[in-house]
Amino acid sequence: MKDMVYRFSCLLILSSALLYLFEPTIAPWVMAVSVALFVVLTLSSPYKGKSLRGKRLFNFQVIAGLLMIIATYLMFRHSNEWALFMIIGALFLLYSSIMIPKVLEDEKKDKG
Repeated sequence: MKDMVYRFSCLLILSSALLYLFEPTIAPWVMAVSVALFVVLTLSSPYKGKSLRGKRLFNFQVIAGLLMIIATYLMFRHSNEWALFMIIGALFLLYSSIMIPKVLEDEKKDKG
């Protein structure tokens, strides 16, 4: 269930970025709800491994959430820099989501 809500919040974030092109007054509200949901879910499931690399990657996810919060604020202010913060946050999130499963797999190999 948690994974499904996490994916739904990510889809809402993407759709709010697209919605900003057509409805710039509604899009920040959709973005605020979806980013809040995303950040709460990210912070409620911290990295449970012992690896420093894994902890660093989890911190990347937290930084991505903070960048999305800043992007939401800039979206409310109708400042076009919100897209830059979203792109940087998305890159942090993409990198960490690719690398965390690899780190977890390496930890399992080291235990076994």
